[in-house]
Amino acid sequence: MSSQEVRLRSTVAGFTAEGRLHTLSVWFILALRLMMGLAFFQSGLDKVLSGSFSASGYLQNAPPANGSPVADLFVSMGSTGWFVDFVNVAVPWGEVLIGLGLLFGALTRLAAFWGAFMMLLFYLGNWEIDHGYINGDFAYMLVFLSVAAFGAGRILGLDAYIEQYDVGGEPLVERYPWTRYLLG
Repeated sequence: MSSQEVRLRSTVAGFTAEGRLHTLSVWFILALRLMMGLAFFQSGLDKVLSGSFSASGYLQNAPPANGSPVADLFVSMGSTGWFVDFVNVAVPWGEVLIGLGLLFGALTRLAAFWGAFMMLLFYLGNWEIDHGYINGDFAYMLVFLSVAAFGAGRILGLDAYIEQYDVGGEPLVERYPWTRYLLG
C-alpha cells in the first residue's frame, strides 16, 4: 500500500487556507458519505413504511417549546394545510432520495445540499443550545457540506462515471459545466 500527501490550497474572499491531506483520507470521506447516506435512507424508509408520519405537531409545538428563534415561522408552517401536506411527503421521501444518492454516490452534491438544508431546518426547529450552539443537527449539516465539498461521489460512486458520460463527443461535465454543482 502506498500513500502520500496531497496539498490543498483555497482562497475565498481574500483569505487563503492551505493544508495537506494524507491519501488515506479518501477512505474517511467515503465513510462520511456512506454513514450519512445510510442514516438518511433508514430514517426516511422508516417514515415511509410506517405511513403515519406527520410534521404538523412538531412544527406547531416543538420550536416554541424549546425557544427556537424562528418558532413563529415553524408555527405558521404547521398551521398551513397545504404546506404540512407537502412536508409530510417531502421529509420522508427526501430522506430516502438523499440517502440513496449518497449511498450510490449519484448526484452527490445535490443530495448533500438538500441534506444540509434539512439539517439546518432541524437545527433551527430542535434548538437545543443548553451546551452551546453546536449540536448533532449542526454537526450533520457540516458533514453534508463536507461530503459536497470533497466531491465524495467520485470515490467509489456513480458520479465518477456520470461525469464522464459521452455527450456529443465530450464528457458530460465539459459539455455542461453547470452539472459540476450536482455531481461529485
